[in-house]
Amino acid sequence: MMKVGITGGIGSGKSTVCRLFAQRCIAVYDSDSEAKRLMSDDADLRSAVIARFGADTYPDGRLDRARLAACVFSDARALADLNALVHPVVIRDFEAWAERQEGPYVILESAILFEAGLQGSVDRSIAVLAPVELRIQRACRRDGCDEARIRERIAAQMTDDDLCRLADYTMVNILETDLEPSVAYFDGLFRQQAAAKR
Repeated sequence: MMKVGITGGIGSGKSTVCRLFAQRCIAVYDSDSEAKRLMSDDADLRSAVIARFGADTYPDGRLDRARLAACVFSDARALADLNALVHPVVIRDFEAWAERQEGPYVILESAILFEAGLQGSVDRSIAVLAPVELRIQRACRRDGCDEARIRERIAAQMTDDDLCRLADYTMVNILETDLEPSVAYFDGLFRQQAAAKR
């Protein structure tokens, strides 16, 4: 099964791009939501998180995401430790999920495809890009955050220049109507590549 990674910074529109691929009957694995599920459901991962961050990360047996986020937000070492626990589990889960899918290829959606080392689990990658001011507008509207908080999150993410350098392809997302032809093009390209790979 051919695997395609789709990444991009906050507000870039990678979820919109993935939705357009899904409308073309391509299965999409959302690594962010799946990581949250695994942190709740995977017993070994839960135990490892508790061992590193304390039992109060799971009060009443349920993950307290806000508390965990507060632990890692300003502590680079803690964030690295959390990622080292979560990312291998996500990769295993994605690879098992991909084996169960039908169709010419599947998509792995991840905001931190390269930072998490997930690029090794995909055959091709697309970086979704958009102007910073547009990304800020989108993220503020979607998340109800103020502009300063979004700018802080953008500053902590990989730059568009780095994404362009690392990704196999790029897609610029300014208007959704312009995205549809791009998704159609890449869908055709990936179907061809997947067929040639068989």
